[in-house]
Amino acid sequence: MSGAVIVEDICKKFGKPSEPFWKRLFQSGASRKSNGNGAAAYGQQLTVSSEIDPSADAQRIETQKFVVAVDRVSFEVSRGEIFGILGPNGGGKSTLIRLISTLLIPDSGQVRVFGYDVVRQPVKVQQLINRVSVEASFFKKLSPMENLIYGARLYGLPAAETRKKIVEILLRLGLKERDIYHPMEEMSRGMQQKAAIARALLSRPTLLLLDEPTTGLDPRSKREVQAVVRELRSDYNTTILLTTHDMNEAESLCDRIAIMDSGRVVALGTPEALKHSLPGWKDRDVTLEDVFLELTGKQLKNNEEEE
Repeated sequence: MSGAVIVEDICKKFGKPSEPFWKRLFQSGASRKSNGNGAAAYGQQLTVSSEIDPSADAQRIETQKFVVAVDRVSFEVSRGEIFGILGPNGGGKSTLIRLISTLLIPDSGQVRVFGYDVVRQPVKVQQLINRVSVEASFFKKLSPMENLIYGARLYGLPAAETRKKIVEILLRLGLKERDIYHPMEEMSRGMQQKAAIARALLSRPTLLLLDEPTTGLDPRSKREVQAVVRELRSDYNTTILLTTHDMNEAESLCDRIAIMDSGRVVALGTPEALKHSLPGWKDRDVTLEDVFLELTGKQLKNNEEEE
């Protein structure tokens, strides 16, 4: 199997000085030449450059704390593989998915999707992928059918054929037919998430990025979504990247799993290989949660638990 996704030593950090440079300049000048109301006195020109030390300002920017969301991450995903990314909130999973999907630009390193560079050839990448996230957006006054028809038109799909396909996918995901035509605002979070998954499946992406797709779903709905994921791989050889907090989901769906913590991949392998990496695994029933705790000293916590 050839490399579908190749991630090479990518980094992404976030952060900025607490106040922009121009604002600090203005505040410094206003504090010296004020009329008591926070403004420069009438007839006086605001001149601040002679009393500002540029080197001190540069030093302040350099010492500003940045958050490293993805830290020198490398891995390769094969065509048709279901690759899982497991980690806690803030571990870098969602940022990594956004980098692969061209929504963010890496500070360094390279990502290639089926040979296309996500920075230099983003349109080519976008034609091959689709993404489902836990914060999927919709026109809430419109129905799932109307929202998905709108999405299908963006992909240039024919309306008549698409309507039938939308009904088939939504029914397969467990929605009742009457719900397909009701406003999204009247639907539960789980039902809205199913509509988001259906929208992503319409274009039959070559690479499907699933960012915590089953968060908020009941156990039955989770199984329905997981069954569809397996069908996509078996029927269309779709390559799937899946981020999740759910240990059971990761173990049952994924061919290989990367465990992330603090922006780094701390372990990568098949579920069995990861469990067998723990000392004494032959003498006890080792789980992926045991592996994660051993590697990071942390417990996984999903969004529902935090709320």
